[in-house]
Amino acid sequence: MRLHGRARRAAVLTGAALLVTGVLAGCDSPSSARPDQAGPGQPDWKRCAAPEGGTEPGDAWRCTTVDVPLDYTKPDGDTIGIALIRKEATRKSERIGSMLFNFGGPGGSGVDILPRAAGSYQKLNTRYDLVGFDPRGVAGSSGVRCRDDKEQEEALRGIDMTPDTPAEEAAFVEDGADFGAGCARLSGTVLPHVGTTNAARDMDAIRRALGDRKLSYFGISYGTELGGTYAHLFPENVGRVVLDAVVDPTADTVGHARNQATGFQRALENYLKDRGQDPEAGTRRIAEMLRRIDGDPLPTSSGRRLNETLALTGIVTPLYSRSSWPQLTQALDEAENSGTGDGLLQLADSYNGRDENGHYDTQSHSQRAISCADTRARPTAAEARALVPGFRELSPVFGPFLAWDTAGWCARWPVEGEHDTPEASAPGAAPILVIGTTGDPATPYEGAQRMADELGEGVGVMLTNEGEGHGSYGGSGCVTSLVDAYFLDGKVPADGRTCS
Repeated sequence: MRLHGRARRAAVLTGAALLVTGVLAGCDSPSSARPDQAGPGQPDWKRCAAPEGGTEPGDAWRCTTVDVPLDYTKPDGDTIGIALIRKEATRKSERIGSMLFNFGGPGGSGVDILPRAAGSYQKLNTRYDLVGFDPRGVAGSSGVRCRDDKEQEEALRGIDMTPDTPAEEAAFVEDGADFGAGCARLSGTVLPHVGTTNAARDMDAIRRALGDRKLSYFGISYGTELGGTYAHLFPENVGRVVLDAVVDPTADTVGHARNQATGFQRALENYLKDRGQDPEAGTRRIAEMLRRIDGDPLPTSSGRRLNETLALTGIVTPLYSRSSWPQLTQALDEAENSGTGDGLLQLADSYNGRDENGHYDTQSHSQRAISCADTRARPTAAEARALVPGFRELSPVFGPFLAWDTAGWCARWPVEGEHDTPEASAPGAAPILVIGTTGDPATPYEGAQRMADELGEGVGVMLTNEGEGHGSYGGSGCVTSLVDAYFLDGKVPADGRTCS
């Protein structure tokens, strides 16, 4: 479990639009291209089938597949199909073009998430076709699979993700290697090609297939890294782009872990203060509870045991949204006062993509494959162990896990990574709206300013949302109105604007 937001959690915020303020700036309209510019084949839109474990999205939605090169260095070689879903603009006479979404992960299925999240984007849907896609290696786009449900359950139950003994450490390292070997065995053909750079190239192929002269794009969480990569590769094709809950493009593997230790600890302290508790004392109490659970997992009504890793996951999950804080209070009270782990286990199962029948989705498989294809870093267990004291100072609750996670993630991965940090500079691109939330746990606020700086002067437009949670559109009326005005009318807010 890496503590990125599961993509579905960032997709369900709703809110009301307020009066628009802002200044009109040079934001190129992403109007549709002429038919002779439509790109690699006309999409054949058909009624959507139900996704695995889900339901059909309804009559308003249509699905298709766009074929792109598996390996962009061999454009005439094998291809991979990229799954798309679309809901057409409701005011066709005022249609601007298509709007592509990525809800994060990495590994989130846009084909699955967008229909469930579309209620948050009704105003944008008046003039844009809403388009979701499964990035390569995800779900309907040759989704990576590395383990079956039994193996996933055994790992979550039996592997200590904060090992305390040589035996636990050896099992931790071996589990990471076993996971990578499973990916190579079951998904070896696509595994070398699922990185973010290739996904950004796919986005431009999608743009051309949809017939849009410029790309309009809404990226959330990991979707902001994908958006920054696209802007760097195709600055001349950037239309109206919003990056919300921004991944720090300057952070390497250890830097991301350090950022998240800081961000989740900040969110936990804000939660504790909101509940009238002393943040320092509350942190100590929760850290001590996790230590007790590490030695003696809590029983649950299902017969499964809540171990330290599952308990930590259950604490993480409701920190993504302030509206979920009451669930955290109830689950912590149950664990601390009743000695049972049902509440935290239910939250952990939600995060881990486990349904009531014990079936796990594969978002975590795709997430690891994409992340490890991106980064060259392969920290060892010894290097992770050395990080633990400093990370514990950052966060007694989340720090040790995140320190060890640097080694558990890509160590002994079967495919080499592309870079240390992604490139996001985009000279000449149209203004890109970059939104950071001050209390964001998973992608701390500071990363948004770094993204705006990396995009470059006149390109990255910084908007600060003073609030809590992972993602701001729909949760902040001020942010929502500014984003709507940007997408619908081309009004770019003043750089440095704050919504409070």
